[in-house]
Amino acid sequence: MTDPSTPPTCYRHPDRVTGLSCSRCGRPICVEDSIDAPVGQICPECAKTGGTQRVVRARQITGRPTFQTAPVSFTIIAVTAIIWILGFVAPAVGDALFRNLAMANFLVASGEWWRIFTAALLHAGITHIGFNMYALYLFGPRLEQQVGSPAFAAFYVAAAGAGGAASYAFGAPSQVSIGASGAIFGLLGAWMFVAWKMRNTPGGRRMFRELFILLAINAALPLLIPNIDWRAHAGGFLGGVLIAALWSRFAVGSRNAVAVRTAVAVTVAIASVAVVLVV
Repeated sequence: MTDPSTPPTCYRHPDRVTGLSCSRCGRPICVEDSIDAPVGQICPECAKTGGTQRVVRARQITGRPTFQTAPVSFTIIAVTAIIWILGFVAPAVGDALFRNLAMANFLVASGEWWRIFTAALLHAGITHIGFNMYALYLFGPRLEQQVGSPAFAAFYVAAAGAGGAASYAFGAPSQVSIGASGAIFGLLGAWMFVAWKMRNTPGGRRMFRELFILLAINAALPLLIPNIDWRAHAGGFLGGVLIAALWSRFAVGSRNAVAVRTAVAVTVAIASVAVVLVV
């Protein structure tokens, strides 16, 4: 009898822990063996047989995420938390990190374009980092399990960059901002696109309504709380929607879906740098 506490492993690669399963036969599959279908993923054997029906298994969307199933998400949370703790217990270190990583528009204008990405590692306080990392915990691991860790890592960086580029393009030259909100709104944008694609199903409509309410609340916060960089939020959100749309267009049905998704996200990240350099 299989121990229910033991995480499932890919049936083709028993050494790989996975949170995915074939939406047709139900066998556990790793990202490398996952082939995108119109809904869910299928294993290579089921892909050969064709067919149009798809079933989403409950275990694809339930269960607590772990480092084994979403290593990039948990690594980002850990690194971001460590950086904040270092800045809290050693103010001199925090000041140095702020000087070198913060999104300062006048420094970006002088050529330090990488700040549109590195600002996502910094946070102003416990509430700021707590909200962003909790949101990453809620939305990140599921997306990572669906698209693969390399693609998710590229997505997070690209969404952060899109938020930073928007903040730079439409913000004041003296503006300085920090936080992972651009990347978090990118995740929200990606899930909004998924919900929109599933809008003809009861679950998709419910997901879209819930995400829309969450988006509306967050969009209203800059009106109530000063110093929130809404430009980064908008840029990250639009970047997330764009990447998800391109994934849907070019990765679905591809046998190299993870590589395609990664390339798409990297291209969006490069485009964000190009916007900064041109503006």
